[in-house]
Amino acid sequence: MVHFVGAGSGAPDLITVRGARLLSEADIIIYAGSLVNPALLDYAKNGCEIHDSAKMTLEEVIEIIKKGEAAGLTTVRLHTGDSSIFGAVREQFDELERLGIEYDVCPGVSSFCGAAAALKAEYTLPGVSQTVIISRAAGKTPVPERESIRSLAVHGATMVLFLSTSLSEKLQTELLAGGYDAETPAAVVYKATWPEEKKYRCTVGTLHETVTSNNLTKTALIIVGRCLGTDYERSLLYDPAFSTEFRKATK
Repeated sequence: MVHFVGAGSGAPDLITVRGARLLSEADIIIYAGSLVNPALLDYAKNGCEIHDSAKMTLEEVIEIIKKGEAAGLTTVRLHTGDSSIFGAVREQFDELERLGIEYDVCPGVSSFCGAAAALKAEYTLPGVSQTVIISRAAGKTPVPERESIRSLAVHGATMVLFLSTSLSEKLQTELLAGGYDAETPAAVVYKATWPEEKKYRCTVGTLHETVTSNNLTKTALIIVGRCLGTDYERSLLYDPAFSTEFRKATK
């Protein structure tokens, strides 16, 4: 059996209870060493076989899993954050299905949630934004033209951008060309929830300068949108003048 486990956003105690249990029971752990906090390996039992997938190809990962299955062992494939976002898991699922190997998925706390927590931000504010766009700038990995930063920026929604700090100059240009004005609030969160976490608030117009002056090249998220500002409408959910299924309006 293979368990795909989301490691969480960085802090070892932000892994789910289920994820921690699966790690403690695994005979083999294959973890994304370039991103996963190695402290999570402390959950592994004595004698557990551990592999760093940052140094491996897909074929090598699958080969280890195949050998484990042949020996009747349990494997945990440990991915950063939640594996459903930029986790490169679909190709692994398809290969395991082709081989007839059973697997399941344990979700994790994504770094985009960790970044919001670090900033004490709410991505969806009434009257400001009810949509969160999770994407990345086009670099070595291409992005469909219909999903270019410029195209997505037209919506003016909250944007959370992974894997884009090394492309900040181009990113800033595309955000401005797409419709965000230069004063739109933005932030960069480095290693959200890790002990070395750092937060930098800026604007779209100062985004590139903020990234470069702080030597940020990777392991950081960029957040753009007026949800980081101060103006918003109060939620109707707790408005005394608004009736819900559970209470009547009092005003």
